Amino acid sequence: MFEHSSPDLTRPGQALEHDGPSIPAFLKRHSSFVILLAVIAAQILLLSLQITRTNNVRLFRIWTVEAFDPLERSLGGFIKVFTTAYRSIHGLWHAEQENQELHVQLVAAQVQVQRLGEQAVETERLRTLLDLKNQLAFQTVAAEVIASSMASTSSPGENSNAISIDKGSDSGLTTDLAVITPEGVVGKILAIFPHSAQVLLITDPTSGVGVTLAQSRVQGILKGGRNGLCDLHYVMNEEVVNRGEAVVTSGLDQVYPKGLPVGTVVSAGDGNIYKSIIVKPAVDLNRLETVLVIPKPATAPQRALNGVR
Repeated sequence: MFEHSSPDLTRPGQALEHDGPSIPAFLKRHSSFVILLAVIAAQILLLSLQITRTNNVRLFRIWTVEAFDPLERSLGGFIKVFTTAYRSIHGLWHAEQENQELHVQLVAAQVQVQRLGEQAVETERLRTLLDLKNQLAFQTVAAEVIASSMASTSSPGENSNAISIDKGSDSGLTTDLAVITPEGVVGKILAIFPHSAQVLLITDPTSGVGVTLAQSRVQGILKGGRNGLCDLHYVMNEEVVNRGEAVVTSGLDQVYPKGLPVGTVVSAGDGNIYKSIIVKPAVDLNRLETVLVIPKPATAPQRALNGVR
């Protein structure tokens, strides 16, 4: 008896089907209402197609425009933002390209200006050298400085004791020839080679230049000193030597012609017998580029021999 009265628990699916009405069942139960709604919607649609408003615009079109207007506005705004961003990015990229091109042109222009400036300085230097050659009463040979050697007694980077020039015995040069610039005396040729020569500067301690003080006309021997300066020897204590007084060649050493600028007195003081006089060279010996070499004039026998030839 218990088995016949107990509910059937083996078919839960069928029990769940009756828990609530399904959509087809709802439509079937309210079919008249659904049909009525469909007819009303169709009627409204037909009326919207027939009814016109201002400017003969149908109501359906107005509703359609109003329905899609927000979407159209959003899409138009997105397109406008995208277009603006694209134009901005493209403009920045184009500006960057122009900036790089202008930078390259600026660097090239700066190099050109620097090169033209160096050419102008070189031209002015050569013009000054040519003017000096025309003013001198003796012949000279122009030469370029190709190397310099540092003094062993000076710190690295200070004045050189010797330089090398690009003219030698093939240009008729010999040893003990004076080397000058438009500013004054540089030194003399110490060693000669076929295509070059070594010039001993006046700042070398082993050099010697016969000089005269321009104002007092006192004579002495100029030799190299310390720190790129020179010492004037053999001037007695009783002689008056003023600071800033010019020093010129005396011509008594048979190397340097008379009257060439050598330097300026920096200081002068009394010593045991002779004054201690320091002279600053007239030429900046650290920045030599082009010099003039003064060949010795030919002697009478040489001139006669050249005449015979």
